[in-house]
Amino acid sequence: MSETPDEYYTEERWNNWLDRLREEDIDPENEDSARLLLNLQDDAAIAVAKIVSDYDDGELAEDAALEELETIREIVLSEVEFEEEDKLMLIDGVQTSLVCVFYAAEEFVVAGPADEGSVEEYVRAAADAEAEEDIDAALGYTAQAGTLVIDGATLDMDIAEDIEYGLVSEWLNGLDSLQTALADPEVVEEDDE
Repeated sequence: MSETPDEYYTEERWNNWLDRLREEDIDPENEDSARLLLNLQDDAAIAVAKIVSDYDDGELAEDAALEELETIREIVLSEVEFEEEDKLMLIDGVQTSLVCVFYAAEEFVVAGPADEGSVEEYVRAAADAEAEEDIDAALGYTAQAGTLVIDGATLDMDIAEDIEYGLVSEWLNGLDSLQTALADPEVVEEDDE
């Protein structure tokens, strides 16, 4: 096992994205604004995808992979300070979406992919748990779906249309970014104007 090949994600990288958000007029209905938020989310998901891929390929030991995931989690999920309340809400949405990405990645590293059930079954179980206000169970089921996505199963985002908007649908949004990142782990350029 080699040492970490390089930094997967840095605080500076996250802050660069936040600075861009501070500078721009953000309108979630506007395609460029939506793309900026999606790129912010995808960029973090790509770093997570690289860690689980390196772990899966034997390039990272379990403890090193978990440490790297924890580092990114602390950067991305730390409290953000923004003057504008609407931008803060949008960042919060990105952070919420990524919560499940971290749980799924950690679960995959520690225990591998869920051994029974399909992505869809776990998502439906998560939606049912959320409806019963059992948020921990909802997160657990969504993370299990995520371990299957990391293992190569497909998350069909049509399923998100069938469930109530809430935490599970936000988490699915994050898993969709992770799925994209696993398929094409190219770094999102911060300056792709």
